[in-house]
Amino acid sequence: MEFSIKSGSPEKQRTACVVVGVFEHRKLSLAADLMDRVSGFYISDILRRGDMDGKLGSTVLLHNVPNALCDRLLLVGLGKEREFKDKEYREAVGAAVKALNATGATEAAMYLTEVPVKKRELSWKVEQAVMVAMESVYRFDRLKSKQDEQRRPLRKMVLSVPRRNELSIGEAALNQGLAIAQGMNLAKDLANLPGNICTPTYIAEQAQELAKTHQLKIEVLEQKDMEALKMGSFLSVAKGSRQPPKLIVLQYAGAAKNQKPVVLVGKGITFDAGGISLKPAAEMDEMKYDMCGAASVLGVFRAIAEMKLPLNVVGIIPTCENLPDGNANKPGDVVTSMSGQTIEILNTDAEGRLILCDALTYAAKFEPAAVVDIATLTGACVIALGHQASGLLANHDPLARELLHAGEYTYDRAWHMPLWDEYQEQLKSNFADIANIGGRAGGAITAACFLSRFTKDYEWAHLDIAGTAWKSGKEKGATGRPVPLLVHFLLNRTTG
Repeated sequence: MEFSIKSGSPEKQRTACVVVGVFEHRKLSLAADLMDRVSGFYISDILRRGDMDGKLGSTVLLHNVPNALCDRLLLVGLGKEREFKDKEYREAVGAAVKALNATGATEAAMYLTEVPVKKRELSWKVEQAVMVAMESVYRFDRLKSKQDEQRRPLRKMVLSVPRRNELSIGEAALNQGLAIAQGMNLAKDLANLPGNICTPTYIAEQAQELAKTHQLKIEVLEQKDMEALKMGSFLSVAKGSRQPPKLIVLQYAGAAKNQKPVVLVGKGITFDAGGISLKPAAEMDEMKYDMCGAASVLGVFRAIAEMKLPLNVVGIIPTCENLPDGNANKPGDVVTSMSGQTIEILNTDAEGRLILCDALTYAAKFEPAAVVDIATLTGACVIALGHQASGLLANHDPLARELLHAGEYTYDRAWHMPLWDEYQEQLKSNFADIANIGGRAGGAITAACFLSRFTKDYEWAHLDIAGTAWKSGKEKGATGRPVPLLVHFLLNRTTG
């Protein structure tokens, strides 16, 4: 979809459709009020008849509005005016795009970006409108022999700003939102692919293509390279698969060479059957999403490259499969990590931490300003937080606050969970330095405690996205989270 920014009164727009908002109790937004007046109070008459009550997300499409230059006028319910916040704005924009796609309109002028949102400025509204619109029209049907027959004529959207001197603000926000949305789409496309296509080799190829397009530095370490580095923990997970493991290292140089980079580490298990600790068959197909951390890192790199962010960023992606095999890890096995710490594997389905720990040790070579790992790590995090918030744990509270703030701003929220030393007791092993699980109690926390053993040399945060990276059921598919959170986290580091 094409987007543009414009400043102008809604009644003067020659377009296929103008979109305006209506609050509950027939309260018109400013743009709706202007259209009402020029039409001889045609909209007010419609509302008085009960055709619309302003309920959040409701829509009414009007044709041939008197004295209007547009072909159609779409009324979008905004809910209660005093409660119109982030969530309500996003829902209203999403409802508008969905309704527009059901019409014959090829273009539309959106005036919801002029509606006041509590504690949010114009740039936020424009950026979110682009992201929500792109999300609303996203479809993954490339593997079907026939494309889904859904009417999607909408090709162009004009986002309105109240004043001409705000055009540059709107343009900057539009470009930023589009970069993030395209990064999310890349992450979703990769995650939605099945495990027989999206293998570790495929992810490496996609990373190389991304690097070529955006002039990024890339290195793909093969098994022999990892053996030389003594990544015994990572390689132990890959033993059960015929697919060779890869360690992908991307580098984006947007600042001076002496600026320490932020390192993003993304878990890339392209399919997780659990290994010898085999998962139940029900919904095991969704374990193709166990590489959403890796996909989000690639999505972030696409976004920041298009934004030309003045920052140095390194992406590290350990990727392999976790399958049962005669050569696979067994419960009770002890492996040696790159750090030299030994690990007793009590459950082979707790494999994400086994590949991440070596990648986190490897990250230290870049002398990072901060390290953030992103992983669909624990079902326990889903039990704790559901599907709304990603779990956030960190060894440095200011870093955690940066991520929380970025998540709140982008509505890609995280929740700060404790990383107290007392939880480390659950990881004690009689036979190795550390066990790879700590029991049922506090499973998301003890998983992060495990990772913290390998991050003592730098400021580190962990995002558990097991509950937020994809949706199940009728709307099954990847969400592209936490690309928005991470991009704004990095963006905020460029502005001090």
